[in-house]
Amino acid sequence: MPEFIKPPQTKRILGHPQGLFLLFTTEMWERFSYYGMRAVLTLYFTQALMQDKAFASNFYGGYTSLVYLTPLIGGYIADKYWGNRRSILVGGLVMALGQFFLFCSGSIYDQPGGNMLLYIGLGLMIVGNGFFKPNISSMVGTLYDPADRRKDAAYTIFYMGINLGSFIGQTICALVGNTGRPEDFRWAFLACSIALLLGTVVFQWGKIKYLVTWKGEPVGETPVNSPAVKSVYWVLPVLLVVGLGMLWFDVNVYPILLWFPLIGGVGSLVFILMDKSLNAKEKQQVIVIYIVSFFVIFFWAAFEQAGASLTFFADEQVDRQLFGWTIPPALFQNFNPFFVVTCAPVMAAVWTYLGNKGIEPASPYKMAIGLTLLAIGYLIMLPAVKDPVPGVKVSAGYLAALYFFHSVGELCLSPIGLSLVNQLAPAKYSSLLMAVWFLANVAANKFAGTLSSYYPEAGKITNFLGYQMASLYDFFLLFVVMSGVAAVLLFLLSRRLTRMM
Repeated sequence: MPEFIKPPQTKRILGHPQGLFLLFTTEMWERFSYYGMRAVLTLYFTQALMQDKAFASNFYGGYTSLVYLTPLIGGYIADKYWGNRRSILVGGLVMALGQFFLFCSGSIYDQPGGNMLLYIGLGLMIVGNGFFKPNISSMVGTLYDPADRRKDAAYTIFYMGINLGSFIGQTICALVGNTGRPEDFRWAFLACSIALLLGTVVFQWGKIKYLVTWKGEPVGETPVNSPAVKSVYWVLPVLLVVGLGMLWFDVNVYPILLWFPLIGGVGSLVFILMDKSLNAKEKQQVIVIYIVSFFVIFFWAAFEQAGASLTFFADEQVDRQLFGWTIPPALFQNFNPFFVVTCAPVMAAVWTYLGNKGIEPASPYKMAIGLTLLAIGYLIMLPAVKDPVPGVKVSAGYLAALYFFHSVGELCLSPIGLSLVNQLAPAKYSSLLMAVWFLANVAANKFAGTLSSYYPEAGKITNFLGYQMASLYDFFLLFVVMSGVAAVLLFLLSRRLTRMM
C-alpha cells in the first residue's frame, strides 16, 4: 500500500476537504433537476400527452438509458481535451437549456410543436449529462491521498448531496407540477432549469479556490498539451442529433439501446486492456470494475421502477389521503432520498467503525448486501397485493417500507461502487472507467423501462421470457427473484473479486 501523505494544513469541514462540499453542492442542484423532472416525466406522458403506460415506460427507459450512455463520450473528451472543470460547465449549461425547452413543451403540450420541443429538451439533457456526470463524480477521489481511508465516507457524504437534491427537487416538482392540471407540469421543468443554472454558478465560483488535491495542486484543469480544446465543441450538436435519432428509433421501431452497453462495454474493455503501459495488476483491477458493473445492472433495473411502474402503482393502487389532502403520486418518490439522507451518516459511521476495527467488509460484499436489501423491499410488497379487495387501496406504509430497504441497499451499493471505481481505475482512465460504471446504468435503465412496460392492467396478461404476469403479485415477484439471484451470485464471487482487487 502506498505511503499515506499528510494533507497540508488547510481548513476542513467534518474532517474532509472543502472541495468535497463544493462538489456536494453542485451535484445537489444538478440532481434536483434530474430527479425533479424524472418524478413527473411518465405522468406528463400519461396525463398531459395522453400516452399509455407501456409507451411512457419504454420512453422513460430509452431516455434514462441514454442519459447514462453519453458519459462514455464525455469522460473520454474530459480526459483528453477539456478536463473536468470545462466539461462540468458545458454540461450544466446544456442541461439547463434542455430543461427550459421542456418548460416550453409543457406550455404548449396540446398544440403542434409541443412534442418536438419535448424531444429537443430531452436530447439536450442527454448530451449535457454526458459531460457533467462522470467528471464531477471522478473529481471526488482526486481530493484525497490514494491511501486515505476516508474515501468511502467521502463518497457517502457526496451521495447525501445527490439525495438531498433529489428530495428537494422531487418535492418542489411534485407540488408545483403534479397538481392534476396538465398545464402545470411546465412549472416543474422551469424549476429544474433554474436549479441547474444555480449549481453551475456555484461551481464556477468555487472551483479555483477549493478544487485542489491533498498536495494543494489544482484538480480537473485542461490536460497539458491538449491537442484541441475549442475544436471539440462540434461534438455537442452531433451528439444531440444522434441521441434524438436513437431515442426515437428505440421507442418506435426497435429497442437498440439494449445493445449499446454491450458494445460499449466490450469495446472499452478491449481498448483499455490493449494499453501496454498498464501492468498486470492494473488490468486485473479494471476487470473487477467490469464484473461488479455487470451486477449493478440488476440492482438499478429493479430500483429504477421508482420513476415508472412504482409511480403508476402509487397513482392507482395506494391510499393517498392524508388529513383530507390527496398526496401527489410523484411525491412518493421522496421516500428514497429522505431515507438516504437520514441513513447516510449512519452508514458512513458504520463503515468507519468497522474499518477502524479491521472488520469492514470488502466492496463486493457490501454491494451484494445492497442487492439483498433490494429483494427484501419487493418481498414486503407481496402480501399487500396478493389478494386485492375491490375498492380497497394499499396502505402507503408498504411503499414506505419498500423504499426504506431500497434506500439502505442503495447506500451499500452506489457510493461504494463509485469509491471502488476511483480506487481501482488507472489514473489515465479515471473518467472513462467512471463512465463505464455509468454504462451499466444504460442497460439497467433501458431494462427498467422494458420491465415497467409489463406493468399489469386489469384483464391483461403480460409475458416476460415465458413468465406470465396477470397481477401485481406476479409483477413484484419477478423483481424479488431477479435481485435475489444476483445477490447470491455476487456473494459467491466476492472473495475472488477481493483478491483480484
